[in-house]
Amino acid sequence: MSSQNFEETFAAMLREADREALHLELRDFYGPPSRTFADWKAGVDYDPADRFASWVSLVREAVARGVAVRRARIVGTPVSEYTRYLHWTTSMNIGAGEQVRWLARRDAADLCLTGADFWLIDRSVVYWNHFSGDGVLGEVERDAREASAELARSAFEAAWARGVDHSEFKP
Repeated sequence: MSSQNFEETFAAMLREADREALHLELRDFYGPPSRTFADWKAGVDYDPADRFASWVSLVREAVARGVAVRRARIVGTPVSEYTRYLHWTTSMNIGAGEQVRWLARRDAADLCLTGADFWLIDRSVVYWNHFSGDGVLGEVERDAREASAELARSAFEAAWARGVDHSEFKP
């Protein structure tokens, strides 16, 4: 599926999740640069939860149904400007009910990770996120193979086990 349909598709899959939605992020930049990133860089005072209200609503709805939504971010250190922005906006993820951990890339060197970011829904369906070199999401690939789900789960849990809770991570 193209990235243009991913918001609708992700909303549907998150609404269908029964137990968990796991997200592994491996990049230091996601593009193209958004207005919210530009405003943050310019020092504009805003609440990220207002700018991403539909996302916050989806996560709150899932968490209220008992779905655990966890996100692990593997980042380079020292962190990029964009990673500092992500750290700042993570308050909205936490406020919506997500659990977020951060892991320095150097501390992940000996982990067996995937080659792409992904969402794993209920241990059975992986949504691989394929980005261009400049961070633009080009395609989201749905993969229901058991081996792929096991690989994704293993990679996520390895990163999660070493990760630092958002409240403790200082970019």
